[in-house]
Amino acid sequence: MYGADVFMEDAVNDLLPDAYEEACNESGLEIMSRPEIDYKQVEHGKAIIVDAVVAVKPEVKLGEYKGLHADVEEPTVTEDELAARLKEEQEKNAAESDVEGRPVKEGDTVHLDYAGTIDGVPFEGGTAQDQELVIGSHSFIEGFEEQMVGMNIGEEKDLNVTFPEAYHAAELAGKPAVFHVKVNAISEKILPELDDEFASEVSEFETLDAYKESLKAEILKSKQELAKTDKENKLLEKAVENAEMDIPDMMIESQAEDLVRDFGQRLEMQGLRLEQYLQYTGMTMPQMVEQYKEQAKKRIQGRLVLEAIAKAEGLEATEEDLENEYKKMAEQYSMEVEKVKEYMGSQEDGVKEDLATQKALDLLVAEAK
Repeated sequence: MYGADVFMEDAVNDLLPDAYEEACNESGLEIMSRPEIDYKQVEHGKAIIVDAVVAVKPEVKLGEYKGLHADVEEPTVTEDELAARLKEEQEKNAAESDVEGRPVKEGDTVHLDYAGTIDGVPFEGGTAQDQELVIGSHSFIEGFEEQMVGMNIGEEKDLNVTFPEAYHAAELAGKPAVFHVKVNAISEKILPELDDEFASEVSEFETLDAYKESLKAEILKSKQELAKTDKENKLLEKAVENAEMDIPDMMIESQAEDLVRDFGQRLEMQGLRLEQYLQYTGMTMPQMVEQYKEQAKKRIQGRLVLEAIAKAEGLEATEEDLENEYKKMAEQYSMEVEKVKEYMGSQEDGVKEDLATQKALDLLVAEAK
């Protein structure tokens, strides 16, 4: 019915991956990209012949990487930062209280009914009963919450708003709408007093002063970690500037595609698919890959320089390093160490490479001025 040719593509797709992997292993090359396949001969009854063009790991000529300097401010904690953190803790432990005798104000939680229309016609998802909305949270369309300030319980009102141009529902994007709203109830947060009793309830400390000191230490530790990362990044950037390397375009393209895939996975964790994001933003996949190319290039350059430093300095991961890394991973993912080892067995070389590059980064910091 069909003839052999109609199955040729499936046959090639079945055969090619194993043949390509074998060719990679035989070549001894450090391949750094996905292949571009050029089919030279695909005929029934004859050998399949293809060319696979790949990017290989480029040579790196290191420049100066010891004695570098990076300007990073010494972290401190201000009174405003401490006050903001205390306010967060108050908010977490606030009680809700019903409001009567006054209108809606910023920060209130409002229970409302609403019905939206465009040109007098209701639209899907535009109607709700007894919806809860925190005024000032900006969780509704811009202008909606602001127009509710001053409304009283039982009051009804028409709110005029315009959907954003980049709204996720394309049929509503950029269109003006009217929402008829009714306020059913108002409540407000009652913040607990900042005193010793509050401190003892929300922490292991008996006094507010001791609790403040612990929060201050937490904030400082977080800022110190950020400062450490900032210093590492700046020193690595300088080491990259001093080095010479020629990064193949295919390698950058491949890394950029990986970054886009990572971004897509993060979106899915938030309930949004990459295809939907592209639709909402009006971008194409090639445009998004292009956006990530500069970041991809910097990531490749940094990794190659650290690998070159590790090689030049003879930095390698020891069995003890590997064991400690597996213990950290086991703790992070609440797994048995042996299970982690079993899972990571085929990726052990990659873990060792990561540990060696971290040693190279530590050396950059240790040798900095």
